[in-house]
Amino acid sequence: MSSQTRSETRREVSTGTGAIVAENLVKSFDKGIVKALDGLTLRVSAGEYVSITGPSGCGKSTLMHMLAALDRPDSGRLMVDGADLMRLHDPDGFRRSRVGLVFQMHNLLAHLDAKANVSIAMLGTSRTRRQISERADELLEMVGLAAFSHRRPPEMSGGERQRVAIARALANEPSILLADEPTGSLDSHSVDRVLNVLDDLRRERPVTIVMVTHDDGVAMTADRMIHLVDGRVSEPTA
Repeated sequence: MSSQTRSETRREVSTGTGAIVAENLVKSFDKGIVKALDGLTLRVSAGEYVSITGPSGCGKSTLMHMLAALDRPDSGRLMVDGADLMRLHDPDGFRRSRVGLVFQMHNLLAHLDAKANVSIAMLGTSRTRRQISERADELLEMVGLAAFSHRRPPEMSGGERQRVAIARALANEPSILLADEPTGSLDSHSVDRVLNVLDDLRRERPVTIVMVTHDDGVAMTADRMIHLVDGRVSEPTA
């Protein structure tokens, strides 16, 4: 990344507060035939833990892609952690410095052990090898997997792999944690362990959590539930 691009990224996130402001977001696919977001408006406060629910096709995953700067709305206003995502020059830098991503299927590298999977998120940062190693150990301990640091994903349960994925998402100390169906493929015991990690996280660290889920029981563990229907918020968000 050039020095000019780095400075642009710092300016874009320098006023960050961890908050999310989305106003009248519109996103269409198939030349406008499919409208995934249709004037969606919502606000998430810094440090808040919210769940996003709604039927399949309501726009949940599209919204998460927008918040992670993986895609851009056709129109509207979207501010995430102080960055105007409609004018973002360096999406990769934004994600690397401000956003942690957790997916339903973990997306871990099967040939690497847990510590290496966490460490890989820090490659290319200013951390030294020793700092990366220490940070990975710290995060695995935080999610209760210090003893699993040298196990590869095939040697772990689904819940254990998901906790490694959470540790990896937190490697660069993001202001925003986006979790897309993080418990969707887990048994009830593993669901409880993952939710306990998220609950501990929001109590101990200044991070804003947005979680997409189809499970109402999981959704209710958040501070606030936001329900989407047809690309809009169907109920008051506050």
